[in-house]
Amino acid sequence: MKRILKVLGILLLVVVLFAVGAIAYVTQALPDLDAPADLKVELTPERVARGEYLANSVCVCMDCHSTRDWNTFSGPLVPGTLGKGGEKFDETMNFPGTFYSRNVTPFGLKDWTDGEIYRAITSGVSKDGHPFFPVMPYPNYKKLATEDVHSIIAYLRSLPEQESTPPPSEPIFPVSVIMHTIPEPAAPMDRSDPSDPVAYGAYVANAASCIECHTETEQGKKIGPALAGGFAFQMPTGSVVRSANITPHETGIGNWTRKQFIDRFKLYTDSSYTPPAIDWAKNDIQTVMPWTMYATMTEQDLGAIYDYLRTVPAVDRKVVKWTAPSAK
Repeated sequence: MKRILKVLGILLLVVVLFAVGAIAYVTQALPDLDAPADLKVELTPERVARGEYLANSVCVCMDCHSTRDWNTFSGPLVPGTLGKGGEKFDETMNFPGTFYSRNVTPFGLKDWTDGEIYRAITSGVSKDGHPFFPVMPYPNYKKLATEDVHSIIAYLRSLPEQESTPPPSEPIFPVSVIMHTIPEPAAPMDRSDPSDPVAYGAYVANAASCIECHTETEQGKKIGPALAGGFAFQMPTGSVVRSANITPHETGIGNWTRKQFIDRFKLYTDSSYTPPAIDWAKNDIQTVMPWTMYATMTEQDLGAIYDYLRTVPAVDRKVVKWTAPSAK
């Protein structure tokens, strides 16, 4: 018996040493992705304008990299915070750890090369080589047309400086190890011609990362059917808001017309619309969907997203979008 226990002890030690060695290798050697060393993006007016549109209306980079007013419906951006970072994403929102958005104004990026910014957007790797957890959906952004990424870089370079240094993110184990294996090289697609609305819509929907919030996720892992909703976000009062089913089933947007889809967004750009204040004491319904930002997308792009969504598999799933604390 003693001999058996001794052998088992040795085997256990070998396994532990192997695991420690594997973790050390993964966290020290990966991700092994170089930034484009010779990239220098020219800040043309056309690029800055295109980047502004992408960062505020489609990819909505500014949604996470600014401060949102959660006391107002849909959490519109607080004036004067554009790009300063510091928004927190934690385990109450089904993320595996606590993550903070970075300062993406020239204050935060002054020491970054354009190649390093390109690598961060498309591969999720920071200036010092450490990986980002894909709260920022870089697996989607890696498919953006190269010129579109260059335009976003040009726009970020044009922003007014915001002096802020958000705290470092703290992923939990084993995600802190796994995230080193996630970054991949950029795989840019050509931006489809709008004359092919489905293909163009697929490109825009990818840029907008619709699948990220509209797919049920736990601890960073997708567990539900794509685009069928159910991603749960906990509000400060303990209420839970869930993303909608946007597949073409009648429990999703199957009964919506193209015009209804576009109008749903454009409601928030109507001059007569003012986002209402949220009364947390009365358990007012809130949403994480940045309606006021996506509403500034062009009707062409919104319509193309609709055309694309009509082609995805329909999923029969009625989502309970809001649960009050007493009903949980």
